[in-house]
This record gives sequence, structure tokens and C-alpha cells, in this order.
Amino acid sequence: MPDDLAPRGATRRVDAPAAWSDALRAEFEANQLNGHVGSVLVSETERCRVWHLRLPPGSRCNFHRHVLDYFWTALTAGRARGYYDDGRILDVTHYQGETKHFTFPAGEFFIHSVENIGETELVFTTVEFLDSANAPLPVAEEKRLKHAA
Repeated sequence: MPDDLAPRGATRRVDAPAAWSDALRAEFEANQLNGHVGSVLVSETERCRVWHLRLPPGSRCNFHRHVLDYFWTALTAGRARGYYDDGRILDVTHYQGETKHFTFPAGEFFIHSVENIGETELVFTTVEFLDSANAPLPVAEEKRLKHAA
């Protein structure tokens, strides 16, 4: 397909990195349009979504796609391994309070998964801004925090 006819935008599909295992590639393919950037969506307004991500030692979250401007903050310290759509696999040490900001122009995104390779639970808060250049991805009802009546 000529480049000028290729799908564009923040929801275009991409190929899983060829060097990864079959299992990792299959999970990537199945979840690359997943907009669940945390374990649970704890708050949503017309301006933002607030997510919590909890990763016990040895666990890994599903691959997910970031399309909105956002930031995350590590609430706990620990070690993580990131798997990225460009094929990178990076090990990092997070410190409590560490915060990173990201901005996505129209049509841009990245896909990744985070694995806890340390001995303590990793906990992050992620805040997505709904007035970003890209439309937000849908959130399944089961990912929304249920508040007691």
C-alpha cells in the first residue's frame, strides 16, 4: 500500500516487534488499541481521567495505547521493565514521587506494557487530559471504580 494511503491517526494498527516471542507479539496484537492505561479508572471529569496502576512483584500489565497528553507519578519505588512498540525493552528503577509528562500531537501515540521486576509492589497514578489533540480511547465499564451508594 502506498504511504499516502496507509491508515493514519492515533488508532492506526501497527505490527508487533519481530524480535519478540510469539506470546508477547500475540498479546501486543490483541491489545494494541487498548486505552486502559491503568488497573482502574478512579475519576473522570470533562477535563481529565485519573488512573491507578498496581503491579505486584512479577506481574505485567496488558499492552495499552497512549493517545492523550498525560503524566504519571510513581507512588512507590521499585524496578520495572518496559516493552515498547518500537521493539525497545528497557529496565528502569523508579523512585517514589518520580513524575513524567508526555504530549501527543494529532495522530501520534505509543504502545507499551510495564512489568514489575522488583520485590515490592509498584503503584502509579496516571492523569490523562481529555482536551488533547487526539480523541480519547473508550474505557470499559469494568475498568471504572465502583463507588458505594
